Amino acid sequence: MAAAPDSFAEALARNGLPALARAETTTLQVNVGLRCDLACHHCHVEAGPKRTEALGAELAARVLAVLARSPQLATLDLTGGAPELNPHFRALVRGARALGRRVIDRCNLTVLLEPGQEDTAAFLAAEGVEIVAALPCYTPGNVDAQRGKRVYERSIAALRELNALGYAQLGSGLTLALVYNPLGAFLPAPEKQLEADYRRELGAIGIRFDRLLTITNMPIARFARDLARSGEHDAYLSLLVNHFNPATVPALMCRSTLSVAWDGSLYDCDFNQALALPLRGSRTLFELGDVRELVGRPVATAPHCFGCTAGAGSSCGGALASA
Repeated sequence: MAAAPDSFAEALARNGLPALARAETTTLQVNVGLRCDLACHHCHVEAGPKRTEALGAELAARVLAVLARSPQLATLDLTGGAPELNPHFRALVRGARALGRRVIDRCNLTVLLEPGQEDTAAFLAAEGVEIVAALPCYTPGNVDAQRGKRVYERSIAALRELNALGYAQLGSGLTLALVYNPLGAFLPAPEKQLEADYRRELGAIGIRFDRLLTITNMPIARFARDLARSGEHDAYLSLLVNHFNPATVPALMCRSTLSVAWDGSLYDCDFNQALALPLRGSRTLFELGDVRELVGRPVATAPHCFGCTAGAGSSCGGALASA
């Protein structure tokens, strides 16, 4: 059976945990738009080549202004779509780096080979941007099945370019993490085990990376529809519920991340953004006075939250605890 609407809150209470509330906000995660050169089966924001939603110049300026007045915001995390396709992407990167902030680019790799993006990899390296790159498997068949024809081949070409620029090279200061997500309705294997597999297989073809992050597929958007078509939706949600791990709760990203949509609306996390479950209180980044006022606010929860707390847990930074 599918979980009830308030079942996540009940799971917290059953395990002696308080209702989920926000702690200090240290990461500003901005979805700069839904345009992407790919249309992956698991994409929870349903990005693709035909999407036109995009962050504009006024919001880009507001993001930098909020960073400038909020020293606790140590990280600007840029996501999409393919964030590099937004015309204000580079201004955001330069502005945040000038403020001394850590900048993450959630890159799908193939975008680096798109027309007009020929110098993007070099730009990211010059600015010292940390790259979190999607590569859901180390075999061509599995990657292409989830992401599209020739995506594996193009992803490897992009990784070679990043490595040549110094990414994942000792002492370069250029960090490259890869992201694994399951190909179906099951939980990721242990992160360290998968990382060893990736290092062995990709190392054999000369590819270097710093870390592997495992992310659980969330039962929302495209993946939820795939589950419904195959008759697996309820079974998958039950899998997540039955593997609830209370040890993951303190590190949930919704406690320390403020998610900003391309139109400036605010959310506790990127998944809540996809489901239109807004942050309680301030409606947009233009209305937000001080990020410190968010401390203690209740986090909006729903059954999809079991995806972040199942097994070893899942976040934009990978696993949260031991399974």
